[in-house]
Amino acid sequence: MAEKKKYPVDIQDFQEIREGNYVYVDKTEYVYDLTHYGAKYNFLSRPRRFGKSMLLSTLKCYFEGKKDLFKGLALEKLERQWETYPIVILSLASYKGKDESSLKEYLSYQFRRLEKKYGIISEFTDLGIRFTEIIEELNYKSGKRVVVLIDEYDTPMLNVLHDKKAREAIRSLMQSVYAPLKDLGPKLQFVMITGITKFSQLSIFSTLNNISNISMRDKYAAICGITAEEIMREMGASVEALANKNDETAESAMDKLREYYDGYKFLWPSPGIFNPFSLINCFDWEQIKPFWFESGTPTYVVETLKKHKVVPSQIEKMKATAQDFDAPVENEAKLVPLLYQSGYLTITDYDDLTHCYTLEIPNREVRLGLMNSLIPNYVEEPILARNTIAEMISLIAKGDINGALEKLQSFFKTVPYCRGTKTEGHWQQMLYVIFSLFGAYGDVEVHTKDGRVDFAMVFHDKLYLWEVKLNGSAMTAIDQIDRKEYSDRFNPLLYPVIKIGISFTTKTHTINDWIIIQ
Repeated sequence: MAEKKKYPVDIQDFQEIREGNYVYVDKTEYVYDLTHYGAKYNFLSRPRRFGKSMLLSTLKCYFEGKKDLFKGLALEKLERQWETYPIVILSLASYKGKDESSLKEYLSYQFRRLEKKYGIISEFTDLGIRFTEIIEELNYKSGKRVVVLIDEYDTPMLNVLHDKKAREAIRSLMQSVYAPLKDLGPKLQFVMITGITKFSQLSIFSTLNNISNISMRDKYAAICGITAEEIMREMGASVEALANKNDETAESAMDKLREYYDGYKFLWPSPGIFNPFSLINCFDWEQIKPFWFESGTPTYVVETLKKHKVVPSQIEKMKATAQDFDAPVENEAKLVPLLYQSGYLTITDYDDLTHCYTLEIPNREVRLGLMNSLIPNYVEEPILARNTIAEMISLIAKGDINGALEKLQSFFKTVPYCRGTKTEGHWQQMLYVIFSLFGAYGDVEVHTKDGRVDFAMVFHDKLYLWEVKLNGSAMTAIDQIDRKEYSDRFNPLLYPVIKIGISFTTKTHTINDWIIIQ
């Protein structure tokens, strides 16, 4: 029996991973390219927990000249001169504050650590001056240009995204800190800044007008995250172990991994990128579950959806131009940049004629997590809603569709709905969210040649077609399934078809009746 691989769960330090013999997907070829052929100033946007901190840690070890850590990796063969440089690392990844004073204290603490490490005694309190002094002193003492690595630079702004007053105060403070980087150019060897979003009004972008945004460059498409080829090369044994545990083939296990964690594309065309955080946790647990969303859903995403009055079904397909991706998030005029850069939408198509991108939810993990986070917008008992859905799935597995619908009907009768939501559209979207949470088994709003079926589900070798009518009849729903020949869309599956028509009334806020045809 092969020895179980060690996965670096919640470890973002390159040296610890290499010395601890953890699984490492080799990204050092990108490090070589960036540092030899890239720009001096670089910016990379990727979703949270997507490997940005790991990339900066790898760059740190490279610039420290720790050659032994790169044995057996691409960089060992590529690099001929292992030079060392003084390094300034500024990380805002763990910052949780929401006001100017707490940010000042947080940054001051990081600068004190750097000053102590390098023997710098500062007489200044201004953070921008202290940042400048650290870089100048390191340059003077070492006789070498300085490497600056800034991780999750935008965290303070995202923490107060919907508080304009606090956001402006924090923006002003951050600008005073980052502004000196431009004038320090001759003393800098390499600058790498990572984050989730691009806040154009910050000095990183307004002052450093020569910064290279590599986020959508094709040669860096897989600089963070993991490709299918990398999985098979570095983690093939773990795919086999997952398959054996679930009594399935490796091909079937890989298909499930794609379904749950794959689908991220940061440009077009692009290889599919798997979420590294979820994948690593999946192999460590030998279990497929929504690890990324369980690690925390950023409140700013849900708040932004509310602010823009975006209903869940609108997230399915969105359009954007290249300019939209570059739009400043802080003006809040565009929703697409935030959803895309945060990992809730990904590029799935591109039209050469209109130069327009199509964006969709990347995978089941994101869909399930996002819809779970939206439940409180529709009912005041989200836990009860999730339990009801779980019970419905269990009943359907036993062939008791009537029982499942009785559960749903009872749920609607007893659960209080959110205030101010007596519109038909609200209830349509609530049903949409509920059906989306069946997402492990089916898809909502499935396109056919004559329309869209509300919900299609393959479960226990049967195809379920659900059609919902509000203030209409269940028979009308069944007639629509037949008239528009929805089942033809799924003929290649060769499964027995079960048609379910549901009538929902906004008068009593519950299911009125249903018809099941097998």
